[in-house]
Amino acid sequence: VVKAAMGLLGPEGAVTGGKILFREQDLSAFTPEQMRRLRGRKMGMVFQNCTAALCPIRTGWEQLRESVCRELPKKEIRSRALELMERVHLTDGERVLQSYPFELSGGMNQRVGIVMAMLRRPDLLLADEPTSALDVTVQKQVVEEMLGLREVYGTAIVLVTHNIGVVERMADRVAVMHRGRLVEWGD
Repeated sequence: VVKAAMGLLGPEGAVTGGKILFREQDLSAFTPEQMRRLRGRKMGMVFQNCTAALCPIRTGWEQLRESVCRELPKKEIRSRALELMERVHLTDGERVLQSYPFELSGGMNQRVGIVMAMLRRPDLLLADEPTSALDVTVQKQVVEEMLGLREVYGTAIVLVTHNIGVVERMADRVAVMHRGRLVEWGD
């Protein structure tokens, strides 16, 4: 669902019915160019396994810089990245920026993914199982960090998870799906 909303289904998938509404516009009808303009600026995404989503042969800095398509000056990118890293408790931001994904723990890579998604301060953050690859202690930290970013930047979060504890802590409204169909919805 979140890949469809971000226009990232690729050749293996397609939206075959319904609508994906964002600001009263149907994203499933957007061209790739229209989606490209939305991603990052208006919509960010945290992948289920950021370690796998990050390029293993590029440093965090190279990937962060590329994620904003060089639209911001390098100093501003670095400043925003370091500020966000502090907010998600990556205390040695400069070292993290110079590190490759394999040099960081799974929890640190997940936080780097959150920083990348939030770098341009999007209105909407789509999070696909952002805590599933993490141990329980790190899961709790990542949930608290995402809630803190929501508070600071006013970003709405759409979270996909099977973890009812994460749902209970993060969600204002819950939709339960079964086999691609909405079966429950409520506060």
